[in-house]
Amino acid sequence: MSQWSANINVMIKAARKASRSLMRDFKEVENLQVSAKGPGDFVSRADLKAEEILQEELMEARPNYGFCGEESAEIMGADPTRRWIVDPLDGTTNFLHGLPHWAISIALEHKGEIVAAVVFNPVGEEMFIAEKGGGAWLNDKRIRASGRTKMIEMIFATGLPFGGRADLPETLQDLARILPACAGVRRWGAASLDLAYTAAGRYDGYWERHLNAWDIAAGLLLVKEAGGLTCSVFEGGDSMIDGSVIASNEPIFNQFVKVVRND
Repeated sequence: MSQWSANINVMIKAARKASRSLMRDFKEVENLQVSAKGPGDFVSRADLKAEEILQEELMEARPNYGFCGEESAEIMGADPTRRWIVDPLDGTTNFLHGLPHWAISIALEHKGEIVAAVVFNPVGEEMFIAEKGGGAWLNDKRIRASGRTKMIEMIFATGLPFGGRADLPETLQDLARILPACAGVRRWGAASLDLAYTAAGRYDGYWERHLNAWDIAAGLLLVKEAGGLTCSVFEGGDSMIDGSVIASNEPIFNQFVKVVRND
């Protein structure tokens, strides 16, 4: 789109500035693989530095807005109706392992509703952008949710529990229901990009539990503005509050929700 709103321009500028810092650090990650102790600390420093840049850029441009980021305490703005919701590095484990699948996610919330979104994958130079009522975009091209109508032809994305998390049995039950019904399930390790890819029709749908608001805020608007649908895994729930999401194109949505919820 040739003409973004002022808020989207602020978000793009902030994402690009933070990405330059992260890309420098990403190039260093390879050199750290030999160190048993260094990489984890290094990545948390990269994460913090990126959030500092984002906070500085966004708050300088909109000093009255609040700020909710993954790495720092929430800042309440003079304008209580507007806040930034930011994940400075979604896909930290990928970043640490030198995998080029991670993103910066920035959302603007107004009166409890996400109204603008940017998800930027610096390695691929892919900037996903959405604004309420303005459609969803990848760089300068309009994107839409997939047009597939048969679940057996569809690819879905999810997250898998790690490090002894208690939700492994639940996830295995999900997979037992969904894998036989579709063309495949992918786990790429960055929720913001899973939602952006669903918006772009690369995935036909996505589901996951146990997320945070900053993981999904921008992605939820991308899917909606691309013509897809989203809801909580829990009936009557709110994804931004309970941290769970089901997202897909419109033709399959009701069927997909039933399979995930095991209705």
